[in-house]
Amino acid sequence: MVNRVPEVTLVFWILKIMATTVGETAADVLSTTFGLGTVLTSYVMAFLLLISLVFQFRARRYVPKIYWVVVVFISVVGTLISDNLVDNLGVPLATTSLIFTVALIAVFVFWYLSERTLSVHTIYNIRRELFYWAAILFTFSLGTSGGDLISERLGVGYALSGLVFAAAIALIYLAYRLKLFNEVLAFWLAYILTRPLGASMGDLLTAARDAGGLGLGTIPVSVVFLLIIVALVHHLDREEKKKAGAL
Repeated sequence: MVNRVPEVTLVFWILKIMATTVGETAADVLSTTFGLGTVLTSYVMAFLLLISLVFQFRARRYVPKIYWVVVVFISVVGTLISDNLVDNLGVPLATTSLIFTVALIAVFVFWYLSERTLSVHTIYNIRRELFYWAAILFTFSLGTSGGDLISERLGVGYALSGLVFAAAIALIYLAYRLKLFNEVLAFWLAYILTRPLGASMGDLLTAARDAGGLGLGTIPVSVVFLLIIVALVHHLDREEKKKAGAL
């Protein structure tokens, strides 16, 4: 049986944070810079996500370029779900954070009751992968709402928020190494927290200086991060082809 998603390595986490940052900046580029608005951008990105998922589910094994395209799109869609609830429907960030927390817990409960595992090392079939992508979608939405709640509503700021989330991830890793957390719990906690970490990075880089950012602009930051993602995914794709050729 072949795992349909990547192994968790340092490159995995780098790509995850990069994709998270792009999810934050690309949503702003499309909805604000290009004037599409949050609703239309949501429809476009949801459509692209569905197309990428079709390719992902048709693949017989983990294919880096397909998998990471899905992650980038699901990052944008997860961000937009939170933004639509908060900006268009006026739902408070504390409420959306609670909603996404409950939704994520529900996915984990049904996943475990169905498969008796939440491990990302055993995504061998379509059903497990459906639970996997549902969980990832809600981690992005939760990370968006929770990150905005801390950095903006509570006035912590982007730079300090990024440090707080990075420190929390480091503590999770330490707890895992000390065997206080098992691998599954440590992975999903870190996965949730990398979303607000990447978003804080994106906001810090793109927000105007008078808003606490560096004012680099959403388009340049999105382009640079996308190029880094493409380079890393190209490297992973070559490695996977070598492995497939050796089998």
